[in-house]
Amino acid sequence: MQEPITNKVKANTKLLTLDLAKLFHDPTPVAELDIKEFLHMGLLLKETDFRTHLKEHDWSKYEGKYLSVYCSSDAIIAPWAWMLVTTHAHAFAKEVFHLSPSEVSHELYRRNAEAHEWSQYQNKFILLKGCGDIHVPDSIYLLATNYLLGTAKKIMYGEACSFVPVWKG
Repeated sequence: MQEPITNKVKANTKLLTLDLAKLFHDPTPVAELDIKEFLHMGLLLKETDFRTHLKEHDWSKYEGKYLSVYCSSDAIIAPWAWMLVTTHAHAFAKEVFHLSPSEVSHELYRRNAEAHEWSQYQNKFILLKGCGDIHVPDSIYLLATNYLLGTAKKIMYGEACSFVPVWKG
């Protein structure tokens, strides 16, 4: 009987690959709401009209999603307007953010990274995986590097077969 083939390079490596997408990605969809459409001529906040738009809006389409609420025009929006939007969306959306969709993605990654136990990488050779099906914001690589500095023995970026050294402690 033949023994199973073992990848000795992989089995004996000190290299620990971290796929930030798998560690921190939240698969919940992010929906967008540009409140410019709720403003008079896309620029002026008229309270009565704004409240009417909020009441008539179909909030159910945000069911179970994160909601990115923003205004794409240069309108000056009073803080209470954002609060009103949240009161309507809250019953449907998983969470409401006054951020652009890309900023919501960063915030969700950041929260998960902040809660991660980074001390487990003490004196380890860490490779932050560079490619994947799920986009990881560049800012999250920066954040992970901040957490790993002083903990990991070495930080690299890329793939095991081709990586860029980033830091050595």
